[in-house]
Amino acid sequence: MKSYKLNHEIFCPADFKIDYQAELNKEQLDAVLHGDGPCFVLAGAGSGKTRTLVYRVAYLIEKGIEPRNILLVTFTNKASREMLNRVEVLLKCTPKGLWGGTFHHIGNALLRRYATHLGYTNKFTILDSEDSKTMLKAVMGEMGLNFKEKYFPKPDVIHAIISFCANSQKSVKEVFETKYRYLDEKLIPIIDGIYREYQLKKFKNNVMDFDDLLTNWLKLLQEHPDVKNKLASQFEYILVDEYQDTNKIQSEIIYELASVHNNVLVVGDDCQSIYSFRAADISNILSFPERLPGTKIYKLESNYRSSPEILALANQSITNNLNQYQKALHSSRETQERPALVSLQDEKKQAEFVTQRILELQEEGGSLNDIAILFRSSFQVMDMELALNKKSIPYQMRGGIRFFEQAHIKDVVAYLKVFNNHHDELSWKRILLLYDGIGMVNADKIWKEIDKIADIKTALDALPNLAYGEKISRSLDKVRGLFKILIEQEKDFIASAIRQIIKADYEIYIKNNYDNAKDRLEDLLQLSNFALSYDKLDDFLSDVTLSEGFRGEQIEGYKEGPDESIVLSTIHQAKGLEWKHVFVIGLVEGQFPHYKVYDHPEELEEERRLFYVAVTRAKDDLYLTYPIFSFSFTTGQNINKRSTFISELDDSLFEVWQVEEDKDDNNYSDGDFDEEDTIDYDSDQPFKKHEFLRKVL
Repeated sequence: MKSYKLNHEIFCPADFKIDYQAELNKEQLDAVLHGDGPCFVLAGAGSGKTRTLVYRVAYLIEKGIEPRNILLVTFTNKASREMLNRVEVLLKCTPKGLWGGTFHHIGNALLRRYATHLGYTNKFTILDSEDSKTMLKAVMGEMGLNFKEKYFPKPDVIHAIISFCANSQKSVKEVFETKYRYLDEKLIPIIDGIYREYQLKKFKNNVMDFDDLLTNWLKLLQEHPDVKNKLASQFEYILVDEYQDTNKIQSEIIYELASVHNNVLVVGDDCQSIYSFRAADISNILSFPERLPGTKIYKLESNYRSSPEILALANQSITNNLNQYQKALHSSRETQERPALVSLQDEKKQAEFVTQRILELQEEGGSLNDIAILFRSSFQVMDMELALNKKSIPYQMRGGIRFFEQAHIKDVVAYLKVFNNHHDELSWKRILLLYDGIGMVNADKIWKEIDKIADIKTALDALPNLAYGEKISRSLDKVRGLFKILIEQEKDFIASAIRQIIKADYEIYIKNNYDNAKDRLEDLLQLSNFALSYDKLDDFLSDVTLSEGFRGEQIEGYKEGPDESIVLSTIHQAKGLEWKHVFVIGLVEGQFPHYKVYDHPEELEEERRLFYVAVTRAKDDLYLTYPIFSFSFTTGQNINKRSTFISELDDSLFEVWQVEEDKDDNNYSDGDFDEEDTIDYDSDQPFKKHEFLRKVL
């Protein structure tokens, strides 16, 4: 690596030049060479946006712009490291002084210099998430609020509310009305007061949390023109990655910093804006040309990831969105097979098909590492995990915990385990710790008394008489009352029991302890539906327990590779990734798109963008699957309506994979379909065939 030092700075060799025309396609080249002034690079999925940003930075430095005058903002530390490393490799030197990092990283660096303007010292402490919640508890204690009271939201929930307020720049009342309507509106002024006291306490203690790194950075720019002008003058060129994911604060920061030179280039794809639940605001990217008149728009539409057939499906799907920039991705790859549309009898048959197809792909020489199963909501993966375990297919859950290992699932299953075996110490203690006044010490004492008793009915009758104080006695009486109700359940015992557990205070517990309460309650309701297929509690508990890591016996056709595993992921977690073979499961109305669109139709476009993101993760093969039937505790067996996102597609964009009929496996309560039944693929009604599939030739 050729370089020489001058005044302790490392500069690039003078004789080194990058051949941009050879390294970039025409779309990328235009953005790199002509990105002065306000510019928006509309970068479709797999179109090389990172490459474009890296070469733009290199071009600016080659042109003589000092690295200290360039600001490169990314959304993750990983993306920042990758881009800065690629700039160094490209230039064959280290452009020392280049400002690169996440919004929070850069905000921290600037506030270290200018915190005194806001009344802080430059040595302020940053609170991590746990520290923030600890301080919130202290604030609530000083206000005389009992956050341990069951009916009061816990610090985790309050922290999530005020964090969303900060990032969206909305009031507590506004956030309640859009995200937390299930909480009592009487809490609004209380949480508003907690928010104010929390802000004051942080200021007095010279500490900031993560959100303050943004809000205080914006405050510094808006309230101190001298600082703003200095920074805006320094950052001659500003480049922002993933602009569709910015929130209101972040976009305002960029506008303030661009106020002098007006050289701001943002890269993003409105079709991949899927994080509104984190306060990301799609209007930032849609309104960018209006906020900065004269904005030049460059479209990166050459896709290097997916086959032409996959892109054709993705392109047509997203055209149904009204609020978007028009673009059409085209593939640089050779033609492949069309995506497969696969209807299955139910969730179990869907899981069986996917697992069998995975084994077939491996037999054909594929790697498990090249396979992903994507889903809209976590409950959709229940049957899939069981099927993978039974067929010994290794998998990893990306960005989260396996379904049956989640806390709320384990809590509810603990009741069933105790009902099945009342000498189960761990399950008893897990249950007891959910109730007011019972900590680890008392839970242990209560358990020891229970363990002395031979049967569950006698043990339950003894519970309220254990002398541990009035509060604990009330809690134990509730435990006894719930189990008495469970004992009385007859029809569909397991599913009924789960519903009764939710109804008997656990729903309130969920709402007050988790900021994603709606998702967790949906998981539990779907767990009760899942349980309808089990007649014996032992079988249900065995499957649930074995799913927590069991790999089963080796079966014919499975080949274990070195550290190989498929990926299971929500679509939100899969953004930015790619696999050769992708399965998108559960494509039925009410699941994907999510049923929330029935009350909020304006959210349908984000659901469609989510489908677009899922489809464009696939490189070679795309399988779109859905169950024809589902079972509900309240409505029985239902015929699903296939997803809007499938029904609105032209039939020529996918290949229907037909099923081989196995009448012995039919369990249709409304009458069996005849062997001669035909399927109307133009209909919104789901298909009527099932079992394993073969292509329709």
